[in-house]
Amino acid sequence: QVQLVESGGGLVQAGGSLRLSCVASRSITSILVMAWHRQAPGKQRELVAQITRGTSTNYADSVKGRFTISRDNAKNTVYLQMNSLKPEDTAVYYCNANLLAATYWGQGTQVTVSS
Repeated sequence: QVQLVESGGGLVQAGGSLRLSCVASRSITSILVMAWHRQAPGKQRELVAQITRGTSTNYADSVKGRFTISRDNAKNTVYLQMNSLKPEDTAVYYCNANLLAATYWGQGTQVTVSS
């Protein structure tokens, strides 16, 4: 089992920045891929960014150049730095851990971007 706890969400004006954090209950060095997903009201959950056990990253086209995913193995933490936020970024953001035999999700943190 892996417990994930997100934090850092809030209300921000368009053009502003937020940094989300995801703290895992055990070492993330054993997790193949960690990712951030988001879900807006009435829409399907979508992949935002992911990072492998190495340092390979991948981003949704809608956030490329604005969001950066990173990890701190010593702190068992994955971050999502969000810059130049837009109203369409408003959603609940979820941390996700992918292991060989299972996946785990955090509770989510709300991000609201005002115009």
